[in-house]
Amino acid sequence: MAGLHTALRPQPPSSAANNHSFIAKLLLLLTLLPLSLALFAFFLQWRGGGVDDPISRWSLDESHKFPGMDSSPLATVGHSSSSHSSDCSMLLGHSNTASFPYFRDWKFEFESDLKPKICITTSTAAGLEQILPWMFYHKVVGVSTFFLFVEGKAASPAVAKVLESIPGVKVIYRTKELEEQQARSRIWNETWLSSFFYKPCNYELFVKQSLNMEMAIVMARDAGADWIIHLDTDELLHPAGAREYSLRQLLLDVPGNVDMVIFPNYESSVERDDIKEPFTEVSMFKKNYDHLTKDTYFGMYKESTRGNPNYFLTYGNGKSAARVQDHLRPNGAHRWHNYMKTPNEIKLEEAAVLHYTYSKFSDLTSRRDRCGCKPTKEDVKRCFMLEFDRAAFIIASTATEEEMLNWYREHVVWTDRTLNLKLLRKGILTRIYAPMVSFTFPNQFGRKRVFHLTNRLARVSDHHSGFEGVWCIWCCHCICSRISLQGQVFSIRCDQ
Repeated sequence: MAGLHTALRPQPPSSAANNHSFIAKLLLLLTLLPLSLALFAFFLQWRGGGVDDPISRWSLDESHKFPGMDSSPLATVGHSSSSHSSDCSMLLGHSNTASFPYFRDWKFEFESDLKPKICITTSTAAGLEQILPWMFYHKVVGVSTFFLFVEGKAASPAVAKVLESIPGVKVIYRTKELEEQQARSRIWNETWLSSFFYKPCNYELFVKQSLNMEMAIVMARDAGADWIIHLDTDELLHPAGAREYSLRQLLLDVPGNVDMVIFPNYESSVERDDIKEPFTEVSMFKKNYDHLTKDTYFGMYKESTRGNPNYFLTYGNGKSAARVQDHLRPNGAHRWHNYMKTPNEIKLEEAAVLHYTYSKFSDLTSRRDRCGCKPTKEDVKRCFMLEFDRAAFIIASTATEEEMLNWYREHVVWTDRTLNLKLLRKGILTRIYAPMVSFTFPNQFGRKRVFHLTNRLARVSDHHSGFEGVWCIWCCHCICSRISLQGQVFSIRCDQ
């Protein structure tokens, strides 16, 4: 019995059974833990917040916030408890108040060792919706310094505060002191500009631009600039032909004995009458005759003018960049000269200045409103140098809205697709998409996306993103809801 009792008594668990139980529990734990973490991460991402993303290092530094942004009337529109806004509001600096995105850790570092140093000078009365895209495009292609001679809307406190806050920008106001200083310029005693003196409208603007350019030369020398360029805010430099899409690279390759570089102008050829943002909506341009063969130019002249007075609607002599050196002077708004020598100049064979002239229907009335001349054939000759400007001023001053639109469609808009295709094939017209600002960036997963940045006037623009962008230096993890700038909403569109 004692043996039987011993045999039926429960035996203590063996060492092997203990090990088997421990391994089973460990495997279960290792299986459940990553599943739990994955579900938690998915929940946080679905909610739109709480994920520690590397993009957080791009947060705004309050010291670089543009003034005048907080009071924008659109700063709170459409921002309730939207799940999208948390990431972007953190990125943009504070709460849901929009501000201009100029990041601390990613700037255009042109002030240090990048050569050559390029500056642009302009005389403008435009608003931020035109100046900012123009300026940041040129920052992207390599311009480091801007001398903005402002008046009108550009000189208003709200606009000027923003412009003055941008690194590398010097704003010069048309004050009484400035006019008195320019009245003492040696230009008034020289003959090369004398035919433009004391005339209204375009002639007056031409003289004013030349005087501003003269002052900008001194500023460029003081800033240590190597090259100076005079542009209007409806013009973009197109550095084609360089090893990279860079104005800096283009000028770096210019021989040292060259004093001036000529950029032939290409003229915008709009295909619709409802263009609002030329830089992002216009891709067709008429090439300069310097970039055409004589046979092509003369053979297609009649079809390419479409009944207008000249080959181009406005100017055709391009713009130029001058090497900053002693005795440099302006030679009108399109060229530079030197008091002590004849500059050695070259004309670029591929690069151009893109001129967005009359690209919006509203340009007809805005140009009219800047000039007080009478709308007669005799009086407009005192005010405008070019035949098309004269005709446009008369029609804008005397016609009804419908008549103006019909005239605009006939003389400016390229609606004949058959003719457009023919001239594109012949090389008179060309497509240029680079200024639409499409950039490709690898994201953190190695894929690539194309980034388009526009300044469309949209109330709300929510698009998914996952990469860093350029031009106005945007970057955002999930979306970048809306960014309001003085009532203008800049939006982002991301394509997979």
